[in-house]
Amino acid sequence: MPQIDSLFVTRLYRAKLSEHGKSIDPQELNASCLGIADDDQAGQNWCEENEFPGYTSYASLTDLPWRSPIFADLVASLDKHVAAFAKDCAFDLGDKKLQLEDIWINILPQGGIHTAHIHPHSVVSGTTYVAMPTGTSAIKFEDPRLQMMMAAPTRLKDAKPELRNFIYAKPDVGDVLLWESWLRHEVPMNMAEEERISVSFNYGWS
Repeated sequence: MPQIDSLFVTRLYRAKLSEHGKSIDPQELNASCLGIADDDQAGQNWCEENEFPGYTSYASLTDLPWRSPIFADLVASLDKHVAAFAKDCAFDLGDKKLQLEDIWINILPQGGIHTAHIHPHSVVSGTTYVAMPTGTSAIKFEDPRLQMMMAAPTRLKDAKPELRNFIYAKPDVGDVLLWESWLRHEVPMNMAEEERISVSFNYGWS
């Protein structure tokens, strides 16, 4: 019998936010996200000028944990999740550690999308989910080898997840997903009438 091994691996961490740190009320976090978005005129202007669907605080606010205690609690929880993910990835961090670089709010209305991208200056990226209405979009991850598959046939629809070119992860409210920042991902069009709300973040090595 031939031996077939899987060489190399792409890890996707998924857990309940509540598994680490202080319990965070999803309704309170939802209200905080909406309140900050309403007050962030600079962020609203940036989204309008750049034709960004819905709202993001990425280009306007850098102090969410200072603005709202619930975001400080959120970061304390995320620190522990990221440490667990780093251990799973067998990162040799030496005398440095993974530290939060950015954290921002995303509010995606019906018809909104976030096109495929990576986070090139970070080590670990992720998202925790605040509002996921019925029918809203999953997050889509792309096989990092895809650009090198020049003559490869497409995969069967029932192929094992690790053999597919794209993976769709449908998180629930209160979930946190983590991945290495080089992994290309996108949010397809939100088909739900309600807004899809999430909080995304990057961790760097310093």
